[in-house]
Amino acid sequence: MVFWHLCVFVLLCIGCCNGLVNLPPNTTVPAIFAFGDSIVDQGNNNGISTLVRCNFPPYGKDFRDGIPTGRFGNGKTPPDLIAEELGIKELIPAYLDPNLKPQDLLTGVSFASGGSGFDPQTPQLASVTPLSTQLEQFKEYIVKLK
Repeated sequence: MVFWHLCVFVLLCIGCCNGLVNLPPNTTVPAIFAFGDSIVDQGNNNGISTLVRCNFPPYGKDFRDGIPTGRFGNGKTPPDLIAEELGIKELIPAYLDPNLKPQDLLTGVSFASGGSGFDPQTPQLASVTPLSTQLEQFKEYIVKLK
């Protein structure tokens, strides 16, 4: 059952990406933001105390120099692919990345945390960042932009 849910989700993402990429002329997208779980976690779990991490091999084997970044996969994630296709930047950084630069904030970040979910109890069990906290981090982000 989970497999079919994932298949439907991937197809929806692909459909959404096609819609996003076909922007009207003279339209630009200045930034991209990601909220959610491991599908869009760019490495935020590296900065929190949790066992739900992927900053070790084999993760990242197809990524720059084969170095794991904390992305839950072996290469780019959907936010990376969408941002690159829209011409925003090649990679969307994690909001909790200690190497995050102020100029990175201008073009978007990921607040996602692998293992998170809509049910507030799920992230508590895994010691990851719940969606409600991701939204609070977005509010912090807005203040940092000012």
